[in-house]
Amino acid sequence: MGQPHVDAMEVDSSRNVRDSTTDYMQVDELPAPEQNKPADVFSPEYLRLYYSRLFPYSDMCKWLSYGNDGKHPGCDSSYLNRREFSFTLDHDIYVRYVSFRNASEMESSIRDRCPYKIDIGAVYNVDPAKRTAYASSGSEKVFAPVERELVFDVDMTDYDDIRFCCTGADICLKCWPLMTIAIKVLDTALREDFGFEHILWVYSGRRGVHCWVCDVKARRLTNEQRAAVAEYFRVYKGNENNTKKVSLGGSAMHPSLLRAYVEVLRPFFEDQILSNQGLLQFEERYGKLLDMIQDDGIVAQAQDRWQSSRRSSETDVSVARWKQLKNLLESGKHKGSGLRRCVEEIIFSYTYPRVDFEVSKHMNHLLKAPFCVHPKTGRICVPIDAEECDRFDPTAVPTVADLIEELNKGEASLSNVAQNQKERDISKTSLMKSIELFRTQFLNPLLKSCKADVENSYTEKLHNTQTKLDW
Repeated sequence: MGQPHVDAMEVDSSRNVRDSTTDYMQVDELPAPEQNKPADVFSPEYLRLYYSRLFPYSDMCKWLSYGNDGKHPGCDSSYLNRREFSFTLDHDIYVRYVSFRNASEMESSIRDRCPYKIDIGAVYNVDPAKRTAYASSGSEKVFAPVERELVFDVDMTDYDDIRFCCTGADICLKCWPLMTIAIKVLDTALREDFGFEHILWVYSGRRGVHCWVCDVKARRLTNEQRAAVAEYFRVYKGNENNTKKVSLGGSAMHPSLLRAYVEVLRPFFEDQILSNQGLLQFEERYGKLLDMIQDDGIVAQAQDRWQSSRRSSETDVSVARWKQLKNLLESGKHKGSGLRRCVEEIIFSYTYPRVDFEVSKHMNHLLKAPFCVHPKTGRICVPIDAEECDRFDPTAVPTVADLIEELNKGEASLSNVAQNQKERDISKTSLMKSIELFRTQFLNPLLKSCKADVENSYTEKLHNTQTKLDW
């Protein structure tokens, strides 16, 4: 998931972090695959082939250049070169402040070093590789980030207290709907409540999802503004020490929360989460849920009913018991006590997105690049169509081994080839579908908007200059 921020002093002093210009970081040969890691999942050899044949360097640079391609008046030719990239090499060695001027340099560097992970950071005021010239004692110049996508990181491990099918890094189709909920809720709010348009959702390759908000107004948010946006989504505030897990505000639910509740949370909870996780099947599970109810009488009634009844079907147990509990909480007898809000609070506690807010709050935070290969699973970090996220199956995402096999079946040579061959190679694999999604749903509309932004900015600058000359 997102790499914790490491400042310049930590980079220089850490044993496992090196400057991108240090000779120590040059990798001539890649190590053999780990003995305990299945060869059909991931290996440095597969990774090297993937970076040589399939990684979409051109698309990545088009995205991260935001129209500054030198083809339009007013383009900033230094824009991409001021972007920070970070590599994670074998043995958890981190290389920060890497930069590229173009797709060719990016490809050359990545193929030479064959990183296990690539993270993307902020755009700085100068080339990150030259930052030391701006950090000398007494210098008036300051090395600082000036732009960065607004990003969100949702990790399945943060839901371990409410999922019982898997734990830790493991996922399955029973718990993955929690990520689907996060995508639906966050994407809708970002678009309808904040007016953002260019949003990219990416599977992390293992157990979560990443969101990149790429509108120019999002990229130029200050840290304080980013924190305010992140706080907008801070509904779940629970931990193992408190029974009240969410804060829904006053008597009237915020319109954004009400929309999420009606359109996403309640249907998913009642139709999928209850039965998928067997939330009310066993006492140790429903005990946590009943702890959220501040009425001993209702809790006692529910416990008496559930402990005296036994059902063979896990689905029937959870669904039937939830209906009983809802009837108790929503009955006319208890309306005045505010217990009807308990139903909403319970559903929010079990379904509302649990965002890693530290990732979203700081402009210089790193986040894993799309189309990376996860070294634990071998799966590609592919884009997710938010409008079709119900159909996304993380277990069906291709691994790097799958792609190499598809290349072989497509009778593609595994020797190094020219760039014009890369597109033909990609078309022979299942990665093509993901790249087409990236281009059609995200990249092409983004670049069209960026072209207009660049041209409008240039026109405005010319107008201002002419106005000054007229004086």
